[in-house]
Amino acid sequence: MDFAHSERSLELQAGLRRFLDEQVYPAEPVFEEQAAANRAAGTPFRTPAVLADLKVEARKRGLWNLFLPDERHGAGLSVLEYAPIAELSGRSHAIAPEAMNCSAPDTGNMELLSMFATEEQAARWLTPLLEGEIRSCFSMTEPAVASSDAANIATTITPDGEEYVVNGRKWWSTGALREECEVAIVMGVSDPDAGKYERHSMILVPLDTPGVRVERSTSVFGYDDGPHGGHGVIHYDNVRVPRDNLLGPQGGGFKMAQARLGPGRIHHCMRCMGMAERALELMCDRAAARTTFGRPIASHGVVQEWIAESRLAIEQARLMVLKAAWLIDTVGAGKARTEIAAIKVAAPRAASYVLDRAIQVHGGAGVSSDTPLAEAWAQVRTLHLADGPDEVHLRTLARQELRRRSGA
Repeated sequence: MDFAHSERSLELQAGLRRFLDEQVYPAEPVFEEQAAANRAAGTPFRTPAVLADLKVEARKRGLWNLFLPDERHGAGLSVLEYAPIAELSGRSHAIAPEAMNCSAPDTGNMELLSMFATEEQAARWLTPLLEGEIRSCFSMTEPAVASSDAANIATTITPDGEEYVVNGRKWWSTGALREECEVAIVMGVSDPDAGKYERHSMILVPLDTPGVRVERSTSVFGYDDGPHGGHGVIHYDNVRVPRDNLLGPQGGGFKMAQARLGPGRIHHCMRCMGMAERALELMCDRAAARTTFGRPIASHGVVQEWIAESRLAIEQARLMVLKAAWLIDTVGAGKARTEIAAIKVAAPRAASYVLDRAIQVHGGAGVSSDTPLAEAWAQVRTLHLADGPDEVHLRTLARQELRRRSGA
């Protein structure tokens, strides 16, 4: 295995570090002020204006659509080349990924469209997404069923003449309440009598289609995630869309979901490492600057242990992420399934530990909004559930180990 950074990746990393120092970090308080003003004005899901300026600057610096390995649409970077870049963007998780047009759920949706869209679908949806002109959401999870098992999905996508009729209720459709969010990729049952993994399809549903109703947004530990369009609860009530809106083959939804979630999971894990690194830096700075019981906090043995354990956790998880990225590049996401499952547990677990210890060192400030730690902790805690809960990924790992022992 070779994890060495390519020259191009190193150049982009250097450029991104400059972008973070010169533009992104100074914009963080501005972003928060604008988000608060939008909430006060009764428009909590409006995008803070500073993001538009950052997007212009990111494009000017060549930091745009770096996540897509497809040279027709993205930068053509390998997953391994992109890994350290995504990690750096995670240092300012609230704004850096979106400023670079590299934020979920659009990244996963653009990957799906680049793989499965027809020319007409790509022209209508993929091109404006790549240009940052619109946003999208992904409607898979449902409130009425345990969605960790995708076979439970109950939303229906029923063929009817030259149309499909969509009925169901989805939630955690991230970004759906934004004005710029124009389309949802909806997963539902199109072939109820087919096999377990051939029953589902995906379809493109413009959010202004009659019968689509965005009910509300769910919060994350009290955070509304308003500046990023919230997490929509969406009703699809006899929504009629043309047959041409079907994404990929009918019955191919489950396989397409796996194609989307694999790269999406590793992107989350890469950004986790950046969040953890920044948290460790903040922990060290705070421990060195404050005094308790007559000496610096950093001199207390328990705090030194937290700092050391944090470094171990980050380095271990990062190596696992890089191995998974290398495998995706060399043998494909399907054959790297076990490694992707492993990092989806290990990376959020590592980041959660570091953030929790950093919060503890900061005392009351750590649980406030005066530092980025509390919101980062809330975001990382959701990753123990998002894109499959830890337990599902651990099940995958356990089954693989048992097969290996049995020789199956």
